[in-house]
Amino acid sequence: MRIQYGFLCMFLAIAPSAYALETGSPPVLAPLEQQAQAAHLSAQFLTRFHYKPVPLDDALSARIMNRFIKSLDPDRVLFLKADIDKFMADSAKIDDAINREDLQIPFTIFNVYEQRVVDRMNYARSLLKQGFDFSVQEDYSLLRDKEPWPQSEAESNELWRKRVKSDWLRLKLAGKADAAIRDTLDKRYENSLERAYKYKSDDVFQSFMDAYTTSVDPHTDYFGATASAEFDISMKLSLVGIGAVLQERDDYTTIRELVPGGPAQLSGKLAVGDRITGVGQGENGAIKEVVGTRLDEIVQMIRGAKDSIVRLDILPADAGPDGKHRLISLVRDKISLEKQAAQKTILSVKDGDATRKIGVITLPAFYEDFEARRKGDKDYRSASRDVAKLLVELKQDNVDGVLVDLRNNGGGSLSEAIDLTGLFVGKGPVVQQRDAGGKVNVESDDLPVPAWTGPVGVLINRGSASASEIFAAAIQDYGRGVIIGEPSFGKGTVQTVVNLDQVAHNIKPKFGELKLTVAQFFRVNGGTTQLRGVTPDISLPGLSDPKSFGEASYDNALPWTQVKPANYAPDGDIKALLPQLQSRHDARIKNDPDFQRFVEDIGELKAQREKKVISLNETERRSEMTAQAKRLKSREQINDGVDTGEDDGLQANERSLSADIAIEKARKNAKDVLLNEAAAILADEADLQAGGQR
Repeated sequence: MRIQYGFLCMFLAIAPSAYALETGSPPVLAPLEQQAQAAHLSAQFLTRFHYKPVPLDDALSARIMNRFIKSLDPDRVLFLKADIDKFMADSAKIDDAINREDLQIPFTIFNVYEQRVVDRMNYARSLLKQGFDFSVQEDYSLLRDKEPWPQSEAESNELWRKRVKSDWLRLKLAGKADAAIRDTLDKRYENSLERAYKYKSDDVFQSFMDAYTTSVDPHTDYFGATASAEFDISMKLSLVGIGAVLQERDDYTTIRELVPGGPAQLSGKLAVGDRITGVGQGENGAIKEVVGTRLDEIVQMIRGAKDSIVRLDILPADAGPDGKHRLISLVRDKISLEKQAAQKTILSVKDGDATRKIGVITLPAFYEDFEARRKGDKDYRSASRDVAKLLVELKQDNVDGVLVDLRNNGGGSLSEAIDLTGLFVGKGPVVQQRDAGGKVNVESDDLPVPAWTGPVGVLINRGSASASEIFAAAIQDYGRGVIIGEPSFGKGTVQTVVNLDQVAHNIKPKFGELKLTVAQFFRVNGGTTQLRGVTPDISLPGLSDPKSFGEASYDNALPWTQVKPANYAPDGDIKALLPQLQSRHDARIKNDPDFQRFVEDIGELKAQREKKVISLNETERRSEMTAQAKRLKSREQINDGVDTGEDDGLQANERSLSADIAIEKARKNAKDVLLNEAAAILADEADLQAGGQR
């Protein structure tokens, strides 16, 4: 088994772009013997070693069935009621099927799903040949996850007529001409149609195992070979490849970004927008054409052993489809994913005539190179080690306080959360763990002296989970610093990763890995972050919808509970400062136009989110657009990262690459209203701790 860790992550299925449409029905997919064996072995682990074992019985079978169907058709726009009735007739048979290593049920459902996608996309494309009347009063339901399944093909056709009409109207309102709208939507639906021809048995199995594991608990997962490799990369922040971010666009695998210092960037042979049309291995390996090949497959072809050669057939960014290609050779090397590592910035906060320097450490994840650490590498990469180096630099910069930004940090290594806490608290208990048998262990850090003893702040949001919550909770319980933001996710469980191939003594990997919940963690004060998360000392508005995002949104989350407090001694009294920090914060944001505009934008965003239906009447929609434009025009424009502006009706891969990059750059350069206010709160903390009065 691997080292235990707290982890929250969502592995999204890759959605490949289009290629030349194959004729006939989509391929009929069938389970592999090794997949059925992996499912059975996973079931044995889940029923014996999970923190709260859930028996694989008829009741769990029904939950697995419902989750699997929902993962395929969450908006209930593909399957018919007759399909669902047929599927549910087998809902109590999944447990028996797993035990006898038979996965025919989920594969049969998926094959119907493929056919429904083909049927619906062909129908959607046929609608583009006619026009739409936007003067009639019609509505389209945006939220269909709880709506009845279509009873007939005619009812499904009516649903899709409105859906296509809605897509058309969005583009029309954005100023697109009918011919351009028709081309855009035809390409969009064709891409979805062609995707049905690219699915493989691994995709079906991964989706089914996702449904099974998350039916046991929200944070138990199955990793197939691809998902396992991506998890390893995310934890050690490195891989061996050429250092290029790839994206599928218009049938081609396109260079989206070059990693600084990577082979691709150093060679000078590749540019953003270049398209990869073929890949060859070694100096003389045959070039395999990859136009239309799935992105994940191309990525695996380009990655490889360090110092090995990969050859790429490139169609330059400025060349037409029949343009001249060039063949390049690159030597694979270790690529460090620095964008996902801890980073520091310094913000200057003015307060009257005084200016305070606040060091901000942004930590996207609690990463740790498990393998390097296990091998005894003294220089292994980890979050706490990187932060320790940044703290040394911030000391040299003479900052007045350190703000740790954990927004959207979903967790990672449990040991890293403990070590990071030690950098600010020093030696002492950090978190308590209770295993399946009820035994409680106190996990402590042994750093004799904190690396930073000055004012501390922690910025969290709904996306701060697991290891982030351990750190924030410990800082709060020790009174070491002020917690700022919105209530965190509420994940209070610990997982471990089991390599199923090692368990089965397989010589070659074929079973994948199982991440299962084995313990629950508790704060040193005895409480838990489970369900409730960490409640900030100073609240800031948030963008997320707590009804649909967070531990409390899961129907099978573990309940909140508590244990005895650990033997710890708070080393600060931040609570005494909270009333003054709150009053200063309230007074500041009241007169801060940027903050008030941000609050207004969030309100508008939430109002849009709560809309369950949208009008398909052009006059009504244009009136809504006019009102929105007037609202935005009546105030000074700022880019606060909340997108409430005009809708261009396009999906990401339908814009030009330059337009996509420009949007990404604008978001990156947006004024971070919440970060600026959190820095101001920490500056207040530094002032009050220095004896400042107003």
